[in-house]
Amino acid sequence: MNNYNNKGNKLLLSKSLILLMEITCGICVANLYYIQPLESQIANTFSVSQNLVGIAAMAIQLGYALGLLFIVPLGDMFERRSLILHMLILVALSLIATAFSRSYFVMILAMFTIGLTTIVPQIIIPYAANLSPKDQEGKVIGSVMSGLLIGILISRTFSGIISSIFNWRIVYIFGAVFIVILFILILKLFPKDKPTGETFYKRLLKSIPDLIKKQVSLRESAVNGFFMFGSFSIFWTSLIFLLETPIYNMGARETGLFGLLGVAGALAAPLIGKIADKKSPRFTVGIGVILSTVAYICFFVFGYHIAGLIIGVVVLDLGNQCGQVSNQARVQLLGNEARSRNNTVFMFSYFIGGAVGSFLGTFFWQSFGWYGVCIMGFVFQALAIIFHFIIYRIR
Repeated sequence: MNNYNNKGNKLLLSKSLILLMEITCGICVANLYYIQPLESQIANTFSVSQNLVGIAAMAIQLGYALGLLFIVPLGDMFERRSLILHMLILVALSLIATAFSRSYFVMILAMFTIGLTTIVPQIIIPYAANLSPKDQEGKVIGSVMSGLLIGILISRTFSGIISSIFNWRIVYIFGAVFIVILFILILKLFPKDKPTGETFYKRLLKSIPDLIKKQVSLRESAVNGFFMFGSFSIFWTSLIFLLETPIYNMGARETGLFGLLGVAGALAAPLIGKIADKKSPRFTVGIGVILSTVAYICFFVFGYHIAGLIIGVVVLDLGNQCGQVSNQARVQLLGNEARSRNNTVFMFSYFIGGAVGSFLGTFFWQSFGWYGVCIMGFVFQALAIIFHFIIYRIR
């Protein structure tokens, strides 16, 4: 297909193509979250502590952050469809390596590689934005993001159920099969996308600090993403340990089923995108910050009651989705030429926050129990409030 587009020569996105983008984002991003209900099984397989298994969760997000920093900017340099296809091959190999790892050290390396190569959604988002009409960018990004967010939520359900029936290794074999199917569909159906500029890779990377310096909205989105995804990861990394206590007596399957609670919120992502188009993305970011903070208050007060835990999960997922969709829309509205690099800055900060949150979630659980987890998550949210409503107040 030679369906080039660079905003000057509009190539409208069909509903079927947007749907395929949503599915691709969902299946790819799931690779990052399969581990969360599996931590206890993995700890038992390799005879490691809860703290050490938290390193595996952190490694996958650190790998993702580095992939965002060093690979995603190539979307401003090379044709994105080809880049997506090459990355899918590497993702499949990384998933297979994880499934067949025989030592915890090898598994951590394989997990890191999964994160490093599973950056396809962050290539697709600028790709979709570049193909979309100017007045519908928020809506299109919201639609694509709904697939990504549903993938995050369903991934836990999928891995929890599959691991309870078989074992954790089968989860990653299934993941590799899904990626191969995606490769075939994208090869046949994705249009080519002309790069927005010609430059050298080293120059691309050197331009990133200048983009951060010049664009206040980019800095604000990056800081907000760090704290909001950090608090999100603190909860989801430690949830399996809470559910395994005598209070709940649950396991991986039930932890995975909690992921379904946030699907309704994920389906609201296109609506969030529309509101961001009409009001402003910053407005909906503020809503997300407030919702996520309320969720942690709920966890602290009612976390030992199943109803309170369920309500908190729904509110936290909706708040995180408001923040991510809206921040992503803000970043994509900064212009065509540096779409991938701007997205790199935001998502790098976002997943560094997630990596820190994953480590702190397991550490505070081991050291201080559930209330320690809640306090740490609330601290992250308090900082998000301070930056959004005070430091980066409406100028």
